[in-house]
Amino acid sequence: MTFGALRFALRLLLAAAILYLVLIQPNHPAAMTWGALGMFPLEFPALIAALILLGTGRAGTLFRVALVGALVAIVVLKLADFATFIAYNRSFNIAVDLNLLPAAWMLAQGSIGTPLAALAVAGALAALVVLTGALWWASGVWARVVPPRPARIGAAVLLVPALAVAVAEIGQARRVWELPPDLRAALPGAAFTARVGLERVAQFRAARADLADFRDAAARDPMLGAAPLFDHLGDTDVVLVYVESYGRSSFENPLYIDTHTGTLREIEADLADRGLAMRSGWSTAPMVGGQSWLAHGSVATGMWLDNQGRYRAVLASDRRTLFHFAQAEGRRTVAIKPAHVLPWPEGDFFGFDAIYNAADLGYAGEPFNWVTMPDQFTMHALDRLERSAPQGTRTPLVAQVALVSSHAPWLPIPPVIDWEDIGDGTVFNQWANEGDPPEVVWRDHDRVRDKFRLAIDYSLQVVGAWAARHADDPPLIVMVGDHEPARFVSGVPGYDVPVHVIGPPDLVDRFEALGWTPGMIPDPDTLPIRMDALRDGLLGVLSSGVP
Repeated sequence: MTFGALRFALRLLLAAAILYLVLIQPNHPAAMTWGALGMFPLEFPALIAALILLGTGRAGTLFRVALVGALVAIVVLKLADFATFIAYNRSFNIAVDLNLLPAAWMLAQGSIGTPLAALAVAGALAALVVLTGALWWASGVWARVVPPRPARIGAAVLLVPALAVAVAEIGQARRVWELPPDLRAALPGAAFTARVGLERVAQFRAARADLADFRDAAARDPMLGAAPLFDHLGDTDVVLVYVESYGRSSFENPLYIDTHTGTLREIEADLADRGLAMRSGWSTAPMVGGQSWLAHGSVATGMWLDNQGRYRAVLASDRRTLFHFAQAEGRRTVAIKPAHVLPWPEGDFFGFDAIYNAADLGYAGEPFNWVTMPDQFTMHALDRLERSAPQGTRTPLVAQVALVSSHAPWLPIPPVIDWEDIGDGTVFNQWANEGDPPEVVWRDHDRVRDKFRLAIDYSLQVVGAWAARHADDPPLIVMVGDHEPARFVSGVPGYDVPVHVIGPPDLVDRFEALGWTPGMIPDPDTLPIRMDALRDGLLGVLSSGVP
């Protein structure tokens, strides 16, 4: 073999390898193994045959443009799937998930800093440009192959059965049809990349249809016309507290059980001695890993908001929220949002009389990486801004508080300090930069899990200490985990989160109607209530006007 022939053969092999690797690229972390290299892509022979047949003419060039564009798009979708499977345990849905990009950017900025985040984005864009160039070169190498006439006839003959096999595998995998067992066993590989592309088209269409049905459902509200509401409360405030990333894993993962249940038992004993009652149960969140606003919105609206499309659809509807009903009964409604560093125009929909974003809470201390302020300052700000006057001397309150200390990256974590020492929050500066930064800790998943354990424990301690502080004039506290963390942290399946009710015994006892059991440890056998049913459940427990 001459040097020129050898060089040409190596170019063909390298071009084939590039196409092969792109076609077998997994979209799920569990599939990212060396075994993935052994999966033969059924699209591969058809693509090679088509490139040879169409050559470098106009038709061939148009085919290459379409091929490279489609492959690059599917590579990006696979990478997006990979990220959302890690974070949210689901695939990426282009119809509703594009909002995750700015959210991811803000999280990266807060976790590793703007320079490193910008460098990562620049690296990703550069890699995409390199990939596009590599695919264009690889497809061009095969398009420039000019085989003898018999070989071209062979490529044409190969194209039809190659396409047929790929289509058969796609149909079988997507349950479009059922192949006989012997034929399934005979399939030599999988047309995975083509299948991902087709599935995303079908997913987009299904999401659009689902949103149309959802808009109709949002207009049908069983609570419209119900009255009176919240009348069992009297002048008692209701404080709905969301604990970030707090899920059933705190009660089922051995890494967390002793710490979290130990703290809950201490809280229970302390609050019981102060005359407060407690009940606990379970609720099913619409997601895991992030997008807390979907959980908050599901509870507020009584609608199942499991994606951003549904969230946007309900914002555009006339749906009445828990806070609208509270307003109608003469109660003041407020939202405490320490994670919001930008304005929150969506908040106007929910029926709040006042919204306190991060800048409105008066924190003058340093941020804790992504976390703008410690949870203890957030609860202290609620008292200072809205609860400084005793109950009975002001308008009763229905407040939503979203705590953030247990949000990733879960470090550093301050101790719970004396409430009188909090001031403007600068007292927390001594802990704001304590220990290794996130980019160091997150190289070790065991360290990440341990930081998560401590962060959740801190948030639980804060709520327990705040409840104890107000035991003489107690509000009704409904503490809800908003969702489980990412699966590599939670270590358990499922979407259930704990719900704890703390407050005056006569009010807390009413939650027996929801099946919730006494104490701060939920019974593992208690049936969970979906978050979209919590709005009506709360209204039913606290109102005589709801059957």
